[in-house]
Amino acid sequence: MAFPDLVPSLRVLMPELRGRLLANEPLAPFTWFRVGGPAQLLFTPADEDDLAYFLARLPAEIPVTPIGVGSNLIVRDGGVAGVVVRLSPRGFGGIVVEGDTVRAGTAALDKKVAEAAAGAGIAGLEFYYGIPGTIGGALTMNAGANGGETKDVLVEAAAVTRAGAKRVFTNAEMKFVYRGNGVGADVIFTSALFRGRRDTPEAIRARMAAVQSHRETAQPIREKTGGSTFRNPQGASAWKLIDAAGCRGLRVGGAQVSEMHCNFLINTGDATAHDIETLGETVRARVKAHSGVDLQWEIKRLGVPA
Repeated sequence: MAFPDLVPSLRVLMPELRGRLLANEPLAPFTWFRVGGPAQLLFTPADEDDLAYFLARLPAEIPVTPIGVGSNLIVRDGGVAGVVVRLSPRGFGGIVVEGDTVRAGTAALDKKVAEAAAGAGIAGLEFYYGIPGTIGGALTMNAGANGGETKDVLVEAAAVTRAGAKRVFTNAEMKFVYRGNGVGADVIFTSALFRGRRDTPEAIRARMAAVQSHRETAQPIREKTGGSTFRNPQGASAWKLIDAAGCRGLRVGGAQVSEMHCNFLINTGDATAHDIETLGETVRARVKAHSGVDLQWEIKRLGVPA
């Protein structure tokens, strides 16, 4: 069933809006799992000013949910009520290198930022080469891999609040934690400034090649998946706990625990969001029964069931 169309009423409130507003827009194409229902309203702002204008005039009772490229996301089959904001590379994908710093829009792919830094001889951002998301997601999740994390290289992050105000957060103000931050969910990040250290492009690219080689041999990156499903518990590896609980290859409908890496779930072709989430909860239950550990979701789950 479709959500009520918000576009006509919002157009009246926002006559100078330049971005795209689409009612009941399917979100499955925007996720790596390729599952899920529609956004009641999908908004793609033209730039930061357009985003601020939109949020300042959006009625407070309408929820706002930002998404990136959907590499770490399950959209439930019933879709997402309110407004889903998706920043486009055209308005938020720029990457500028100056000295030992890199400024990137939050729609820029992590991998592209790592490549730009390497080309300029800036080391320290190589870990982004192995993270299949955007800088916006990296800020939200304190994304990390191969011994590096976002908190290690971030100088500051620009954002727009739910009320439409522009803000800049220092690294300390981000209050980074493992796979998260302390800023709160009512901001949408628009750009970030990173600082690295000098090294030769050849040495940096060699480390990036090692990152990519590891991913290709250890993770099901060619599948419809969503990255690491569960956070690593303190002092333990989620995949080892999942494997020990006998979940390697486990299936629910069209969803399967990867045979290659047990902390990845796969859409084998005809899975629903319900299949994938149910499989994840089944894995959690089996790990709890086997080892007593409560695995916590790392993948974000949005929306309502069908």
